[in-house]
Amino acid sequence: MAELKTKKTAADVYEFIETFANTEQKRKDSHELIKLMQEVTGHEPKMWGPTMIGFGQYHYKSDRSSQQGDWPLVGFSPRKAAISLYVYTGSKEHEHLIQNLGKFKMGKACIYVNKLSDIDQNELKKLMQETIGFLHAKYGKSDV
Repeated sequence: MAELKTKKTAADVYEFIETFANTEQKRKDSHELIKLMQEVTGHEPKMWGPTMIGFGQYHYKSDRSSQQGDWPLVGFSPRKAAISLYVYTGSKEHEHLIQNLGKFKMGKACIYVNKLSDIDQNELKKLMQETIGFLHAKYGKSDV
C-alpha cells in the first residue's frame, strides 16, 4: 500500500499564506477562511503537506481498497488559479448542500472559488457542519 504524501506538518500556516497566496485578495480570503473554519470546527489551522491548511482530523479506511490514513475534517488551499475548498463529501445525498452556495466550480474532491465573496458564507458553514457530521458518523470522532 502506498503511503499518503499529504500529512500534517509543523510548518507555519500564516507564513505559508504570505509566501504562497499570489494576490492580496487570496491572502485576505485565506485569513477569513481560517477564522470561519476555526469557528465551525473548533480546531486550530494546521498545514497538511506543503500547500493545504486543514482543521481537525479523522482516520479513514477506504471502502474500495486497503488504503487508510489521517485527513483533515475540512481545509483549503489558496492555489494560483483559485482557492480550493476541501469541505464537501461529494456524496449524492449531500448535493443539495451546494445548490445555494454561489459561484464555484467542482473538482473531483474539492470546490474551487475565485474569491470568498463569490459564495454565501452561511451556506459554506452549513456545508462544513454537514460534512463534519457525516465524517464523524462514518469514521468516528477523533480527539485531535
